[in-house]
Amino acid sequence: MGMNMTEKILAKHAGLESVVPGQLINCKLDMVLANDITAPPSIKEFEKIGKPVFDNTKIALVPDHFTPNKDIKTADLAKAVRTFAKQHKIVNYFEVGRMGIEHVILPEKGLVAPGMLTIGADSHTCTYGALGGFSTGVGTTDLGVALATGEAWFKVPETIQVKLTGSRPKGINGKDVILTLIGKIGVDGARYQALEFTGEGLDSLSMADRFTIANMAIEAGGKNGIFPVDEKTLEYIKDRVTKPYEIVVSDADAQYVRTVEINLSQLKPVVAFPHLPGNTKQVADIGEIKIDQVVIGSCTNGRLEDLKNAADILKGHQVHKDVRCIVIPGSQQVYLDAMKLGYIEIFIHAGAAVSTPTCGPCMGGHMGILAAGERCVSTTNRNFRGRMGHVDSEVYLAGPHVAAASAILGRIATPEEV
Repeated sequence: MGMNMTEKILAKHAGLESVVPGQLINCKLDMVLANDITAPPSIKEFEKIGKPVFDNTKIALVPDHFTPNKDIKTADLAKAVRTFAKQHKIVNYFEVGRMGIEHVILPEKGLVAPGMLTIGADSHTCTYGALGGFSTGVGTTDLGVALATGEAWFKVPETIQVKLTGSRPKGINGKDVILTLIGKIGVDGARYQALEFTGEGLDSLSMADRFTIANMAIEAGGKNGIFPVDEKTLEYIKDRVTKPYEIVVSDADAQYVRTVEINLSQLKPVVAFPHLPGNTKQVADIGEIKIDQVVIGSCTNGRLEDLKNAADILKGHQVHKDVRCIVIPGSQQVYLDAMKLGYIEIFIHAGAAVSTPTCGPCMGGHMGILAAGERCVSTTNRNFRGRMGHVDSEVYLAGPHVAAASAILGRIATPEEV
C-alpha cells in the first residue's frame, strides 16, 4: 500500500520504511521553533533535563508576540529568550529590528524546506507545509524535550485529500480558499488529520496563497497542511534554502480517509463571522455591517503580496473617518520591499498606521486591542470571543482585498464596491 506525503516524511524521520495512520512513532527533527510566549516555559522544562541543546543551528527563537515589549512582564519574557539564546549560542535568534513574525521569516530565511520535519510551540507552525514539509505545533513539554533531544513523538494522522479544481479568479486569494474549506468541513472537520492539497487548481495559487492556506489548517482541527512541491515552490526556495532537502511525492495508490473538492473558479469573497473561522459567509450576502477597525498583516496575510493587494485597493482612497486601519508587514524584509515599491506611502497617505512586525493585535496582545462593542475586519487567523480584546468585541476574518475595501467604506465590503 502506497503512502502520501505526510506518511512518507514521518516514516523517513522515524527511520522506518513505512507507517500507517494511528501508529505511534518517534522522529528526528529538522527544526524546532518557539517565540517569546512559548519559549520561556519550554526553557524551564528543558533545564530539568540537564543536557545541552541538541543542535544550535536547528533551533529558531523569534520574539514576535509581545514585541516590541509592551510592559515589564513581556520584557521579562523576551529577556528569558534572549538569555537562553546567548547561553546556548542559538544561531537563529531574531532580535527586535532584525526579526519578523515567525511564520513569515522562517520560510523567508530558508530555514524550512521540502521534506523537512518541523515542530514549533505555536499552533500555526503548520504554515511550512506550503513548502512540501511536515510541520505542526506542539506544547511546552514536547518543545522542551525537543530542545535537548532533537526528537518528538507523533501519532501518524489520517489524511484528507483537498482537491482544488478550476482556477483562482481575480480578487480571490488563499484566505478565501481556506475560509471556504473550513466553512465547508467545520472547525473540527480535520481533527488530528493531515490536509493534503492537490489538483489542477494549485497552478493558480501563488506561494503567498499557499502559506495562508497551510497556516490555517489548524483552524479546521488539522494536524498539518501540506502542498506538493512544484515549479513555484522551487522558485521560492531557490535563493533561500542552502542546505540539502528532499522532494516528497505521494504514491499513486496513497490512502486518504476522504476527498473534499473545491472549484476555485466558483469562489466569491468571503468573511468568517464571529466567533469561529468556520462561520463563513459570502460578502455579497451579508448586508451592511459597520466596522471600527481593520488589521492587515499577521502570519496569515503579512507577506509582500498581501500588502500589494491591500495597497492596490487603498491607492487614491482614504480610510473611512470612523475606522482605524493598522497595517503590519510580516518581516523587516517585507517592510523594506513594501517601502521601495511605494506600498507604505500608499497606506500612510490613506490614513493607515504602519507597524513594525509583530503578532500584537492578532492574539490580543497590543497594537490594536478592541473595546466592548467594537468590530474589526482582520486578515488574521482566529476570531474567537475575546481574541482581539474585549469579550463583547467582534472579529471578522477576511483576505487583504476585503479588508482594504472595508477600511475605505467603513463596512464589510468587496473591492468592486470601492
